[in-house]
Amino acid sequence: MDIRFVYITAGNRDEARAIGRSLVSARLAACANIIHPVHSIYWWEGKMQEDTEGIIVAKTREDLVDALIEKVKSMHSYECPCIVTLPILEGYRPFLDWVTQETGKPGGE
Repeated sequence: MDIRFVYITAGNRDEARAIGRSLVSARLAACANIIHPVHSIYWWEGKMQEDTEGIIVAKTREDLVDALIEKVKSMHSYECPCIVTLPILEGYRPFLDWVTQETGKPGGE
């Protein structure tokens, strides 16, 4: 299985935590790290914005990315949330195997 990191920004720590917990509970991610606070500077609706956000870094399998994105979109407060994936080309094999083993199991939410 191909492993992916999924980088997601969230409006605050509570939203990031709720999304992360939901992804792990549903077995769409083996792990979700929350990084907060993050100071973000970005363009939105023609104006430069500055906000405090949270970042979620989720570890999952490539075949679960579409379902993970749909789950995040269903919970997210943003009109256009940042949800991007990065392929993991190499890594510690026992960790990558663990991600594969802990995702997509029956009994998720």
